Amino acid sequence: MAIHSANNMPTVYIISDSIGETAELVARAAASQFAGAKINFKRKPHINSEEEIMCALEAAAQSGAAVVYTLVRQDLKECLEIKAAELGIISVDIMYPVIAALESITGLSPRNESGLIRKVDKEYFAKVEAVEFAVKYDDGKNPSGLAKADLVIVGVSRTSKTPLCIYLAHKGVKAANVPLVAEAPPPDELFNLPGNKIIGLTIKPIILQEIRKQRLRTMGLSVDTNYASMEKISTEYEYAWSIMRKLGCTVIDVTNKSVEETAAYVLDIYRKGVVTSE
Repeated sequence: MAIHSANNMPTVYIISDSIGETAELVARAAASQFAGAKINFKRKPHINSEEEIMCALEAAAQSGAAVVYTLVRQDLKECLEIKAAELGIISVDIMYPVIAALESITGLSPRNESGLIRKVDKEYFAKVEAVEFAVKYDDGKNPSGLAKADLVIVGVSRTSKTPLCIYLAHKGVKAANVPLVAEAPPPDELFNLPGNKIIGLTIKPIILQEIRKQRLRTMGLSVDTNYASMEKISTEYEYAWSIMRKLGCTVIDVTNKSVEETAAYVLDIYRKGVVTSE
């Protein structure tokens, strides 16, 4: 059993072609099983050449350190294993046994690309942020936030503005929506946006009337209200068109379209960054 003085603390080198967080986490978890042990962890991240591996291993050998590593590139992994054996260094591969097991049960080949988990995490948190954005700026709330949106969806009530914004959020797009109601003119902030950041939704009045009636039934209310009257809907329809013409935005007829269909069209427009016509 090796005895280390206070000035000769046992050391573990963390070698990774990514940031090394996974390997260090596992190493520290293992170290926690040794009560009172003081272990020095030295992380060597973003290793991408055989020269860097040799330099790290030589430093580890000089201090009598063990090496824990996560290398998905096979050339680097083989280099480390050969050099570590030559130097008599204890080395532990954290990643490969799990990759091998998954390869066996899935029948798939690993991508052997470093940093993928961070890319996945980044995409995940971008989606979460976009969903929070859609909720925060739903239905015209806080117009000051419109300038922060990737897209702003406008239209009369019941044209699926909110579901569309949530769907877009799951694609990482920050979308706000503003209802177009004659009695409450849209905020000035909306007119300060470029037309290619705004999507207008429209729908055939007769279809909209039935959707609104169904909404009222669901709420246990009478369908014979102004909200579902054709006169009201026609007025809103014309008003919405007048606003969308002023905005110079793309207008999509969502009649008989699913949210997914509308979103696919919107995403195409967003990626092209131009105003278009359906």
